[in-house]
Amino acid sequence: MVTKVIKIEDREPVDESGLREAAEIIRGGGLVAFPTETVYGLGANALDGEAAQKIYAAKGRPSDNPLIAHVADWEGMLPLVADIPENAKKLADAFWPGPMTLILNKSSRIPKATSGGLDTVAIRMPSDPVAHKLIELSGVPIAAPSANTSGRPSPTRAEHVLEDMNGKIELILDGGPVKVGVESTIVDLTGEVPALLRPGAVTLSMLEKILGKVDIDPALKGPLAGDVHPKAPGMKYRHYAPKAELILVEGNPDEVVNMINTKVREAVNANRLTGIIATAESQNRYPLGIVKSIGMRSSEESIAHNLFSVLREFDDAGVDIIYSESFPSDDLGQAIMNRLMKAAGYHSIHVIPKKNPEAEGDFKKES
Repeated sequence: MVTKVIKIEDREPVDESGLREAAEIIRGGGLVAFPTETVYGLGANALDGEAAQKIYAAKGRPSDNPLIAHVADWEGMLPLVADIPENAKKLADAFWPGPMTLILNKSSRIPKATSGGLDTVAIRMPSDPVAHKLIELSGVPIAAPSANTSGRPSPTRAEHVLEDMNGKIELILDGGPVKVGVESTIVDLTGEVPALLRPGAVTLSMLEKILGKVDIDPALKGPLAGDVHPKAPGMKYRHYAPKAELILVEGNPDEVVNMINTKVREAVNANRLTGIIATAESQNRYPLGIVKSIGMRSSEESIAHNLFSVLREFDDAGVDIIYSESFPSDDLGQAIMNRLMKAAGYHSIHVIPKKNPEAEGDFKKES
């Protein structure tokens, strides 16, 4: 199969010529990668179980990992769900179209292949004009996980998609870099209390302002056991991982820099090519290793936007090991730390604050 790339020159209003070809592929049961405001998605007809199975095959994705059905409007969601709780209306009014996915009880129209075998369905209404127009032109909801090989860093540019999906899918719509850079927030509305399953640009505090109490799923604190069926994408399996070993270093920023420099010196002495995920504020404090700034510590948006691109840049550099600074885990930082922890396989070093400013910082290693 030859994968075609169509560049979308005009986004507002969207140039529909390439999108019409993409919509025809979707309706015919094929696969199309397209930009959303979060990451690039790998799309197929959400109502076609065989098309959904093609997504799993192209990505090498476990079949119990549910897909997200993307819709263009509220009316497009109605046939896909068995019921609509009041909280769904509240959240949709506040955040749709936008980077938020709702878990609802599914209707019989959603095949098991799309829902990962669950009786629920994940639904999102993207705000990206290319994604929105593609759904409209296709005339069907589009199931679309991130358009990458399963487990790899999510794609935020069309060239990332081509790297992973060339020869596996029919078409890539190149709409340029995405806006947000991390996947959508996922909220489960099927229980008595709404539950945050995956953090994103719609933050926990934003959800609580609309809903009041919101539970946090235990999966956000660590990996799920092998016999647990994931409720939403990205909950059970290792995600976002670069090819090299990634270790997250947590603690006071100054202590973190000192610890990373210590670990990098050890790695360099062992002839290991080492990468460092730093920030604009700290990148000049690392004398050794390949240093890449992920963004400004004072701007969580810039860090989220660059996170997956930086991980892929280290793949291109062929490093053996990567040490990453950590970030506050509130607001958008919760999503950033969630992605970094998953990318690291929950492998981190926690720096214990120095008792004596003159002394070297002790540390403990956590797995």
